Amino acid sequence: MYQVKIMKKSNVLLPQYETSNASGMDLRADLDEEIVLRPGERALIPTGIHIELPAGLEAQVRARSGLAIKYGVGLVNGIGTIDSDYRGEIKIPVINWGQEDFLIRPGDRIAQLVICKYEKISWVPVEHLGETQRGSGGFGHTGIE
Repeated sequence: MYQVKIMKKSNVLLPQYETSNASGMDLRADLDEEIVLRPGERALIPTGIHIELPAGLEAQVRARSGLAIKYGVGLVNGIGTIDSDYRGEIKIPVINWGQEDFLIRPGDRIAQLVICKYEKISWVPVEHLGETQRGSGGFGHTGIE
């Protein structure tokens, strides 16, 4: 298990795993007052935390599935990446894709944070790529059944 340095600038709870086999930790809104997110509106929600990831790890900010299905609230950019050299406050770019106003209160769980390993690569320019059964087929090439 990695140990990751975390600094918080408020009384917000630290991200934590809610179940023993959860891969994501809930991130909470660090707000002084409630925010109403109207349909189609976007907002950048502070979390009050800063992290120092070791090289070779990234933090992925992901939507909470309950907020997405119940209220239509997700992330503007789908999944956000926090690189190991970023030291600023983690902020969550949320959007209300729903049809009703959505209220975000101080301390609400608004996203989740998943820590992942990654590999660096170097490109090798070539004239041809190896053959596969799939080839260049994409976007539904295998059908729907």
